[in-house]
Amino acid sequence: MNQEVTPSALVSWSGGKDCCLAMWRARQSGMTIRRLITAMDEAGGDSRSHGVPPQLLQAQADAIGAGMRFYTTSWSNYEERFIATLNKARQDGITQAVFGDIDLLPHREWEEKVCARADMTPCLPLWDEPRQKLVDEFLALGFKAVVVCVNGNYLGEEFVGREFDAQFLADLPAHIDACGENGEFHTFVYDGPAFAHPVAFRRAEKWSCQAEAPLTPATYFFQRLTAA
Repeated sequence: MNQEVTPSALVSWSGGKDCCLAMWRARQSGMTIRRLITAMDEAGGDSRSHGVPPQLLQAQADAIGAGMRFYTTSWSNYEERFIATLNKARQDGITQAVFGDIDLLPHREWEEKVCARADMTPCLPLWDEPRQKLVDEFLALGFKAVVVCVNGNYLGEEFVGREFDAQFLADLPAHIDACGENGEFHTFVYDGPAFAHPVAFRRAEKWSCQAEAPLTPATYFFQRLTAA
């Protein structure tokens, strides 16, 4: 008798809410989430875009019950390093890559391109769903997250470090997307139904930096998190 093989997948992991919800949906659909992959800065000290230290990202993976693979990269060689990381996963028997993108077509096209280079199948569980619906689902499921980065072109420094909850959403200016899909803000998920236990962390100092190419010029405000 033929037995159906459970798909083996990795997740392109920032530590934030969208990739977390995508991972949750993929797992609920029957996929085995074997690995999370995260891009780090050249020194390996913080994740690209979100500014989260590897200790907390590893703690997320441990709580989720998945392996973790970090890769250091600059923006200039990001695609090359991403494909190399996919190729290693494919050699390890992982056949699908899960992404948390919602409706930005250039992102999907890039993901399809890099997956094709590694002979992997892209999976976008959140694709083309209303953004507000996804935020509501994330919170209703009981996931908890903290805002770790905001783009100063959209939001002030006072928004960084806050809980991502109903009050945060209510305080957003009317023109700001609730998902932050346009890069307005980024989050770090520390608890929820996908986690065997909460990830313990402390809020440390806030800091800022100027965006580097190829990002749009902006001041980014970060909330430093440390392991508790």
